[in-house]
Amino acid sequence: MNNPAIRTGLILVAAVVAIGLYASVFTVGQMQQALVLQLGRVRDVLNPVGQNKPGLYFKVPFTDSVVLFDKRVLDLDLPVQPLLTADRQNLEVDAFARYRIVDPLKFYQSVGTIALANQRLASFTNSALRNVLARTSRDAIVRTERSELMNTIQEDVNRQAKGLGIEIVDLRMTRVDLPSKNSQAVYDRMTSERKKEATDIRANGDQAATLIRARADRDVVVILAEANQKQEELRGQGDADKNRILAEAFGQDADFFAFYRSMQAYEQALKGQDTRLVVSPNSDFFRYFNDPQGRRPQGARNSAAGPSASGGGTSSDATTGAAR
Repeated sequence: MNNPAIRTGLILVAAVVAIGLYASVFTVGQMQQALVLQLGRVRDVLNPVGQNKPGLYFKVPFTDSVVLFDKRVLDLDLPVQPLLTADRQNLEVDAFARYRIVDPLKFYQSVGTIALANQRLASFTNSALRNVLARTSRDAIVRTERSELMNTIQEDVNRQAKGLGIEIVDLRMTRVDLPSKNSQAVYDRMTSERKKEATDIRANGDQAATLIRARADRDVVVILAEANQKQEELRGQGDADKNRILAEAFGQDADFFAFYRSMQAYEQALKGQDTRLVVSPNSDFFRYFNDPQGRRPQGARNSAAGPSASGGGTSSDATTGAAR
């Protein structure tokens, strides 16, 4: 063992064994599936979809090779493409697809790589979109039949992708829109229609407001006329009742009635701030001033001399007496 040549040989053997073990061992992850190729021929498929056997595996060093594929759902974002619908409407459609590799052997034999698979799937999807949407109207695509159309497109793409060992999990149109120039024309037309509708509504509102104001003005005139008529009727009835009551009072006590009328005359004649009366002291107007019983003085006239109000205190009456 102390011979350097033997020690070197053992080290080389150990290195060769270690390299051989390293070259013959590989692992397959939980989210991976693998193909074992022997000189380019597929020898085994490990942990495919539907099985769950990840772990450590062995291969023949230097003759076997391992190709790993993803078991997870993969994304495919499709570019925006213009389409022509059954009613001759141009649309721009943006879609995406979700798929997974269900048969790694077919996938390896048909496309081999994810990049090439994405190209083939994009071609299948675009073709299916054009074929299906070209037989459908714009309203059906945008609103009424969108889910049914997507299911039809997904089934069509799945039939073609099955030969690639791929299964389409989901396929959706994310955006369906008019081209920019068409969108602007539609927007302008919608704006014009909304303005026209607003003008019609505003005109109808003005007409209704005019009718309501005219009706209200007419009702005001009618109500005021009826109120004035009622007022005059009530005033006339009140005056009649007043005259009747006064006549009845005069008939019951003429002296009290004369006293009451004189008091009213005094109140009306003397209520001003600067009123002057020029009357005879012996006139009937001052009969209750001279005598509380209202007896006329000797030589007094029977007719009451009405007061004359003036700012300067003058009158054409021959007898002058000032009362302030």
